[in-house]
Amino acid sequence: MPNQMPWLIFLLPLCSFIIISFILRPFFNQRPKLSGYVTIGAIGIACVFSFWVLAEVLAAPGHKLNIPDIQWVVVGDLNVHVGLIIDSLSAVMVVVVSFVSLMIQIYSQGYMRGDPGYHRYFAFMSLFTACMLGLVMADNLVFLFLFWEGVGLGSYLLIGFWFHRPSAANAAKKAFIVTRFGDFGFLAAILLLFYHTGTFNIEELHGLAVAGTLAGTILTWAAIGIFSGAVGKSAQFPLHVWLPDAMEGPTPVSALIHAATMVAAGVFLVARFFPLFEHCHVALTTVAIIGGFTAIFAASMGLVMTDIKRVLAYSTISQLGYMMLGLGVGGVAVGIFHLFNHAFFKALLFLGAGSVNHSTGTFDMREMGGLRKAMPWTYVTFLIASLSIAGIWPLAGFWSKDEILAYSFTNNQILFYLAMITVFMTAFYMFRAVFLTFGGEYRGGVVSSHSGHEHGKLHESPAVMVVPMAILAVLSVVSGWLNVTGSFGQFLGHGESIEVHSFVGGFLGMLTHPLPLTSLLVAGLGIFLAYAMYSAKWLSAEAVGRVFKPFYVLFSRKYWFDELYERVIVVRVLVDGIFAALSVFDSRVVDGAVNSVASGTASTSGAMRRAQTGQLQAYGLAIAVGVVAIAVCFYIFG
Repeated sequence: MPNQMPWLIFLLPLCSFIIISFILRPFFNQRPKLSGYVTIGAIGIACVFSFWVLAEVLAAPGHKLNIPDIQWVVVGDLNVHVGLIIDSLSAVMVVVVSFVSLMIQIYSQGYMRGDPGYHRYFAFMSLFTACMLGLVMADNLVFLFLFWEGVGLGSYLLIGFWFHRPSAANAAKKAFIVTRFGDFGFLAAILLLFYHTGTFNIEELHGLAVAGTLAGTILTWAAIGIFSGAVGKSAQFPLHVWLPDAMEGPTPVSALIHAATMVAAGVFLVARFFPLFEHCHVALTTVAIIGGFTAIFAASMGLVMTDIKRVLAYSTISQLGYMMLGLGVGGVAVGIFHLFNHAFFKALLFLGAGSVNHSTGTFDMREMGGLRKAMPWTYVTFLIASLSIAGIWPLAGFWSKDEILAYSFTNNQILFYLAMITVFMTAFYMFRAVFLTFGGEYRGGVVSSHSGHEHGKLHESPAVMVVPMAILAVLSVVSGWLNVTGSFGQFLGHGESIEVHSFVGGFLGMLTHPLPLTSLLVAGLGIFLAYAMYSAKWLSAEAVGRVFKPFYVLFSRKYWFDELYERVIVVRVLVDGIFAALSVFDSRVVDGAVNSVASGTASTSGAMRRAQTGQLQAYGLAIAVGVVAIAVCFYIFG
């Protein structure tokens, strides 16, 4: 394989963005689907190269390829090179990102058909995918941060794709601004590391941390700064508020953001810099605690949402917390294995939600019901994804979820119990969505299709949407089996730690060890409760809501975090407080000082002007007084 071939993995989607944006515009009227074909072609070829890279990395010594660097910036003694890290972690990530993106682009041809921004949509999707692919392969902090901000830009453009809607425009701004707080910490960490080490190279920083040269307070603050960037992008507490509002973008955008790009970037960042976290107990513990708390915190809000996409949004936040918990207690292989499996079933869940919207014209589950009859393919694939995310054996989610539970059980009992409660909540809210959407009878009104066809009739989505969902459904079943023997962990270089809990890797171990059976029982209870409340109607959801009304209000109002940030912090603290004080200081102190100087100058010059009367007698008097004054001075001091 040519050494420079991996560059094409992100350059192809980038070229697709440029071609659609600047070259093909005159042809859009004659060939309305051209931009979609260009994007699918570019990402499809990039996907082929990604699998090629994966095969090469599997066969390479140490599971790593050597890619020559390219000189980028030379300023005095500063020489910044651009290069790629092609190791087991980046090989897994480029496969996940390119493959999931390809499935979503194919699906988008049906979902976005007839939209006036069709070409703009595919241009932005190409840019978004290119930035994520570049991010996971970058070998230095400057290059990585460039793509990191590119991912933020792509999410802003796609969340606000329907910018004529105020809600979409506000959601895009909210995502962009909230993630900036995390990015500030990441940028500070980059500057801190360069100041104390003199290098931006990621592998050199790894070596310094392992050798102990990079240690102590500097390492702690650098790791916390890196994690703050991950908190913003991966919507961890307390910067989680942007992700539910990001549902204002097109549903395929939500699928890409939640499965393989934006939110996965934060988890990848911690995994990429894991040697720094591994040698800083404080930072690693922080990752685990924030992840474990976020998992149960977000799941609680998913229990009461009525918009199917918002249920999935809070599910994503919760699962990202699981990944952070896995990284904090078990290492790279544990967290990335769950990211790997989650990408397939979470993309499928969002595509299923988009398929339902394509038929019903709504995302409100209260206006759905009975769709399993009209949409059998969507129902079956959505059910498979729901079983997988709930952690039901033998689907993919079971294997990675139980790895996280196993490590948390050994390392931190409190986090283990939080994770186990989250298992119950996840199963409940996912099957609440299944029963409300596909069970019972249809509760909606007149159907208005998303794309403007087949009005008044519930219908299955076209093949261009169903086929990608079917492929993702297969992967939602089988992807977890890649680590049955610990091979996934060994590939990522952490096989020795995976073997500590190998009982979750095989069926016989599952029968003999209580933990997998316990997690299955807990998930089963969550599914059973959802069935009892929303399908069999043995329990009244309204009655349960009245009994637990304080909790229902707390969860439905999202713990009042939006009010805290938008009304208290932004309006009261910033606008009415700090900004108002700065405005007063600017107008009264800064402007006042300038105005006083100007006024004094004007007054002084005015006094001199009034002394020039033009009367000779006045001038003669002034001269006489001056002569007398000089004479007196000579008499006294002479």
